[in-house]
Amino acid sequence: MSRETTFAGNHHSKVSANLDASLAFVPLVEREWDVLLQRPFKQLTALEVKALVKTANLRHIAIIMDGNRRWAKAKKLPSLMGHHRGSQRLKEIIKYASSVGVEALTCYAFSTENWQRTEEEVSYLMSLMGDVLSKELEAIAALNVRIIFLGCFEAVPTFLQEIFLQAIERTKNNTGLALQLAINYGSHQELTLAVQSVVAQVQAGTLDATNLTPAHIEQCLVAQNQLPMVDLLVRPGGEQRLSNFMLWQSAYAELYFCDTLWPDFSALHFVEAVQTFCKRQRRFGK
Repeated sequence: MSRETTFAGNHHSKVSANLDASLAFVPLVEREWDVLLQRPFKQLTALEVKALVKTANLRHIAIIMDGNRRWAKAKKLPSLMGHHRGSQRLKEIIKYASSVGVEALTCYAFSTENWQRTEEEVSYLMSLMGDVLSKELEAIAALNVRIIFLGCFEAVPTFLQEIFLQAIERTKNNTGLALQLAINYGSHQELTLAVQSVVAQVQAGTLDATNLTPAHIEQCLVAQNQLPMVDLLVRPGGEQRLSNFMLWQSAYAELYFCDTLWPDFSALHFVEAVQTFCKRQRRFGK
């Protein structure tokens, strides 16, 4: 059977949850690559998306999950319902990203600035994160997903910290998608803490300031989860800004913005973002 025949087949919705993990990957040749980039994204199968991800070396995708409250307002629902619907959408994206061979997925769940929201909303978000993670942990673990966390957790409720630790322990030996949840995270805070660490090392005499390199700073970042730099940063919701999210890690990330609000951001939108990434030429300053 030719590789072209192999990549043809059922619509992605029929196969997205049933990819053969043992299928050997062969990089796409130029002709096959061009065919998949020209094909309407809605017609791409999950196996074809997987081929694009691997051939493009798309390892780490970061998502700013934006638009929950506006989604609820548009439907004349309480804003908290938007967050609930957004959590349901996250489960779909995790499953699909895992099925198409993405190595790492970082999702911005709660920023350092989000503490400024009403006490009711903050309390609900903390409870929602804990509830969803507890109920979905076994299903996520069954996907061979490894859960890790990004952020500073001193201000996070104790019950949620305990759930975090349980999730980390339960999935630490999984070898598939690394799901990094950014909770109480902000790049300004992260970089400030890194500078403080560097200064302390210099003052202690363990680091010569004249020999400081970007690698030293990276070692001091909150994000010490040994993940690759962000390749693709996705922001649904119509806004076009980074909102203090992974500024260091996204130095050479391709940015993808769309108007779709996060609760409506489906696997198809994810596919469109991947295909768009693959159409771009990454030069890294060269």
